[in-house]
Amino acid sequence: MKIEVNGEQQAVTATHLHEALAELGWGEARVATALNGSFVPAATRGATQLSPGDRLEVLTAMQGG
Repeated sequence: MKIEVNGEQQAVTATHLHEALAELGWGEARVATALNGSFVPAATRGATQLSPGDRLEVLTAMQGG
């Protein structure tokens, strides 16, 4: 299915958010996620289903000062 990830169209085979993160290379990363504008806590990513056209934002912590 096609979803928008950080503003870019991506094709994923995953049906749940945690699977999509792994498929997109963020499987073990500590990230913050929002789906269609709503924050998704890490604890609920496994139960969060994806639908075609969803908008996923993935934010990583930046280091530096």
